[in-house]
Parts: sequence; structure tokens; C-alpha cells
Amino acid sequence: MEATSDAIVYWSLLVYDQWRLYLAATSKGLCYVGSSQKPFEELSRFVARRMPQYRLVQDEAILQPYADELVEFLQGKRLRLDQPFDCHGTPFQRAVWNALCEIPYGQTRSYSELAEHIHKPSAVRAVGTAIGANPLLLAIPCHRVIGKNGALTGYRGGIEMKKQLLQLEHDALSHDRLAWQV
Repeated sequence: MEATSDAIVYWSLLVYDQWRLYLAATSKGLCYVGSSQKPFEELSRFVARRMPQYRLVQDEAILQPYADELVEFLQGKRLRLDQPFDCHGTPFQRAVWNALCEIPYGQTRSYSELAEHIHKPSAVRAVGTAIGANPLLLAIPCHRVIGKNGALTGYRGGIEMKKQLLQLEHDALSHDRLAWQV
């Protein structure tokens, strides 16, 4: 299938402090936030696998509103992103991703709690697989999911990135930097 003008994934590189993330969006919304410090190939593989009819076009201006919100999140000044998302996944994956967005800022849930939340208590492994397929790191806060024993477990961005995000949220709440949004 040939790409049309509507079948474009716009991308840019967000560099802020120690963070270096590739971002991508369609005309409908943000569709991808990459792992910190990972190469462009992570994004291009994602598009080839999940959105093969789309072509990649670099466009800093289109991604700027998303980048601005992500920087505010990384500064501890924003609870969530308000820009639209364009998530490509199965209905089950989308249900899990929606449940992730319901985990309050600065809190965590276990995989089994998330499975219970979506009324699939025996689907803990499937929930973990859906979380692993989350295309929007930070925006869909899969970093807030931990093991039942409280251990930090798998994360596409790596355990160190997960630790940093959980610490960022803890610090933001501790320092009341989010008070103006409540």
C-alpha cells in the first residue's frame, strides 16, 4: 500500500537535561515516545512493525507542542500530557494502556492489581505483555507498574529510566511543584 499524505508519522528528537527521546505523531496525535538514549532505529522499527503503511518525516514544529508538555513533565511541573494520542494496538492493549493512565501521579500498581482493574485477574502475563508494547513511554505511565513484591521489573526504557521517572514524580510531589495544577 502506498503512503498517502495522511499516512505520515512526523518525528523529532527531544533533548532535555539528561533525556534524549525520539517522539512521533500522526495527524491524529502522539503515537510514539522512545526510550531515553536509544537510537533512531528504535522508532523506525516501531513504525515498520506497527504502522507499515506510514512513512517517516522529520518535523520539529509539529512535534513541538508534545515536546513542550514532555519537558514540563520531566521538570515535575505536569501530571499528564493533554495533547491527543494516536495509539495503535489491540482492544486488550488499549484497555491496559487506558488503565495505566488511571494510576495517579506518584503512585504505583502491581501487574496483578492492573489485571484486576480491567476485570481480567487471570491475565497478569498478558497485561505485562501489553504494558511492554506501550508505544508512549512517559505519556502512558507504564513506569508506575511494579512487581507484586514491590520490585522494579521490566521496562522498555530500562530499569534505570524507570527509577528516574518514579523518583522524578516522588520529588515533584515532595516539593509541591505540582500545587498550581491541583
